[in-house]
Amino acid sequence: MQFLFLKMVILDIEVDGEKKTCYMDTKLHQQIEKKVKPKILKKDHDWVWIVDGSEGSGKSTLAMQLGKVLDPSLDLDRVCMTPREFTKAVIKAKKGQCVIFDEAFTGLSSRSSLTEINKLLVSLMMEMRQKNLCVIIVMPTIFMLDKYVALFRAKGLFHVYLNAGRRGRWIYFNNKKKKLLYLFGKKLFSYAKPKSSFRGRFQDQYMVNEQAYRNKKNDALINKSRSTKSETYKAQRDVLFWILFKKFKQNYSRISNLCKEYDFSIDRTTIYDVIKSKEKEVLKEEVAEEVRAEEAEEIANTKEK
Repeated sequence: MQFLFLKMVILDIEVDGEKKTCYMDTKLHQQIEKKVKPKILKKDHDWVWIVDGSEGSGKSTLAMQLGKVLDPSLDLDRVCMTPREFTKAVIKAKKGQCVIFDEAFTGLSSRSSLTEINKLLVSLMMEMRQKNLCVIIVMPTIFMLDKYVALFRAKGLFHVYLNAGRRGRWIYFNNKKKKLLYLFGKKLFSYAKPKSSFRGRFQDQYMVNEQAYRNKKNDALINKSRSTKSETYKAQRDVLFWILFKKFKQNYSRISNLCKEYDFSIDRTTIYDVIKSKEKEVLKEEVAEEVRAEEAEEIANTKEK
């Protein structure tokens, strides 16, 4: 059942065997039904959408509404909170289904973690294409996304924002405008230019079991927090090894024996790998510093002339 009410179409959506009402912008719903679905189902395309916005803006809610309209079979198993969940969902998904990578970049503290998520997305793009999947990536900002995914694979961007502290608004950038936004707005993380293709509203309605979703999200955030702490401890350990080797002139075997004295077993090969990796980082920074110094000197000489 569906009928029009002002600028919203009212849809009956089945969630866990029960009918729920979903209000969707009329123009958006028409675009999904007349353009997006036919391309996925009849023209052998996949479809990647990005939904971004600040924490608490409602971007996950909008993503689930989009996903459920695109694919009525969407359930919580295909609303993924971790890279592992997302990979499994993409591999197991049937042709034409929707998978949501929810809060893909939330809680990431290191550049390496950010890089790993981007690599994962790029590596799974072929699988998405072959299965004609609709994939919705939910994240704080498109500017954190790999250039290949952002510019060439994503069909559009929904930027969700608060209006006077209230949720429920989005602006949409089509493929062309999304590219311009990414290229020209990334420096300042600005969404001002170009002007969006169109804008709309959405209601705060969950299209999966709300409590189960909140529990799953909370568990994922706790695990991410633990992972982040592990990364921090590892980085601190590596620095200590470097100090022992460089400043106190301890060799790999001696550092390994010192660790064993305090019931912390780590072999000399691992210590060797850590120190060599640290040496590369230091050398890279020293070279970068020399380049910056040379550039500063050139600028100073130019001004004197």
